[in-house]
Amino acid sequence: MEVEQVLRMKGGEGDNSYANNSFQQKAAILNSKPLLQQTMVEFYCNSFPNCIRFADMGCSSGPNSLLPTWEAIDSLRKICRSLNRKPPIFQVFLNDLPGNDFNTVVKSLPSFYDRLKTEKGDEFGSCFVSATPGSFYGRLFSPCFLHFVFSSYSLQWLSQVPDGLVGESGIPLNKDNIYPSKTSPESVHKAYSDQFQKDFTSFLRFRSEELKPGGRMILTLRGNQTKEESSTNYRPIFVEIIGTILHDMVSEGLVDESKLETFNMPMYAPRVEEVRRVIETEGSHNIDKLESYELRWDAGLENGGDSLEEKHLRGKHLSKLIRAVLEALLESHFGNAILDDLFQRFCIKATEHMEMGLGIQTNVIISLTKK
Repeated sequence: MEVEQVLRMKGGEGDNSYANNSFQQKAAILNSKPLLQQTMVEFYCNSFPNCIRFADMGCSSGPNSLLPTWEAIDSLRKICRSLNRKPPIFQVFLNDLPGNDFNTVVKSLPSFYDRLKTEKGDEFGSCFVSATPGSFYGRLFSPCFLHFVFSSYSLQWLSQVPDGLVGESGIPLNKDNIYPSKTSPESVHKAYSDQFQKDFTSFLRFRSEELKPGGRMILTLRGNQTKEESSTNYRPIFVEIIGTILHDMVSEGLVDESKLETFNMPMYAPRVEEVRRVIETEGSHNIDKLESYELRWDAGLENGGDSLEEKHLRGKHLSKLIRAVLEALLESHFGNAILDDLFQRFCIKATEHMEMGLGIQTNVIISLTKK
């Protein structure tokens, strides 16, 4: 599976699109807002640049695509007003893989500019937004070009399915799972960890070339769910639930067993210690902040009451969110025929997990300064 060709959120603005089903991602961006604003102010006051070049890597599509840009502009406007300075020109580069629905983002720009002018007035200055397709595991910009990089819920995606998931006899080592889980061999966990280290190192190295000295980054990614693998507090992540459902569908004859055995999700949720080790080993950035926090699966939704109908509705919304994220990947391997059934089952299981208090997502948030 060529990840760059099949990894994309569901485009458009329909009922099942990512644009209308990314409430948890929005909650994560808003959670990073204080750090983003603080860091932007610190950066600006250190050099008072006339132009700031800001890249959002893994922007996807829909309202979230321009949310970090809005928050960065808001922080700059406030500090410039307090210092009685003319705001800088703000150049924004929205980056994602070429298959991303950039058309929907571009169509939203006129309303974004209108809102900017209405709410911020002429005092802010000029803002220019453009798309930059390509993998952030490679070079995207010229040397010492960017001032600021933001990325949310993107760096957990790997550049490829890890090598080493098939034994010498040709038997898949993780055949009962689609992601490293409690029942996966240690070699599978290591293969995923090694791939994350390789990819994250590439990301840091290329950003160090593209950022100006003193340039800043704010990164949020999904983190490891457990403190101890053997702990009773173990909480499966979304993709493990998908794997369990696919296993059930194999036993019911709805999915070919060989299809499940050969599917591995190109995603890895690292521990904070892994993230720190990669940053320190790569060596081009200072760590200003590195910590984890927890977010409910239904964060960003109005929780409502506790009736069965309301609980099922939250599960339905979560199922639509996960389908908007994973549909393209699953369809490329399993086909389209099983998807409705799969996500109906996911709705039920997700609701059960949230009722048991297991619907918690661990996130890692990082603030870095280029040396």
